[in-house]
Amino acid sequence: MAGRRVVSRMVLLVAVVVSTAVVAGPAAAADPPAADWAELRMCESSGRYTVNTGSGYYGAYQFDLPTWNSVGGKGYPHEAAPAEQDYRALYLYRMRGWQPWECAGMRGLRPDSDARSKRVPTYAESAYIGGGSTAPPPIMPPWPGVVYVFGDCAPALRQWQLRMNVHGYRFQGSGCYYAETQRAVLALQRANGIVDSGKLGPKTWRAAWQGVAPKP
Repeated sequence: MAGRRVVSRMVLLVAVVVSTAVVAGPAAAADPPAADWAELRMCESSGRYTVNTGSGYYGAYQFDLPTWNSVGGKGYPHEAAPAEQDYRALYLYRMRGWQPWECAGMRGLRPDSDARSKRVPTYAESAYIGGGSTAPPPIMPPWPGVVYVFGDCAPALRQWQLRMNVHGYRFQGSGCYYAETQRAVLALQRANGIVDSGKLGPKTWRAAWQGVAPKP
């Protein structure tokens, strides 16, 4: 009988754990990382929120007007604030996944469980995408521990780019290391006596906040 009681208690404990897991439900779905959005913007518009191609596509995510209106956008996309464009892009992603953007297929961006979920996002949820503010970080963020080179995309790169706007650059904060970023990296390295390798490492990161300003 004692053995049966132990077995019964174990079965009861397992049942409680299983029922608790069922009540808790699945883990919350996560939207694509900021680096994916940065790569998409760079491919679609070179990261420029105010671009008007003249061919019926507008803004950082190259919305056409019917698509923009379908996710609640007002006016023209390229005239909307970056945070508004980010929000509408996430809204569209949750309605249709990466399908509306040809660049997503070209860059091999993969959808996650939030693609086509039909869940209407909040502005707080879209803020992570990275284009909502172009104000430079007020204090130097810690170096992320990664040496960035041409072609890299990362949220931390956006922080460095926006800081360089204090020195006369006009980065939109795409978070992707392409030609404009390379020119700024090399100029900053030369102005501060750093080997002009074009690699954005700890010395070049620190120089953006604490070094000599380059000539854009």
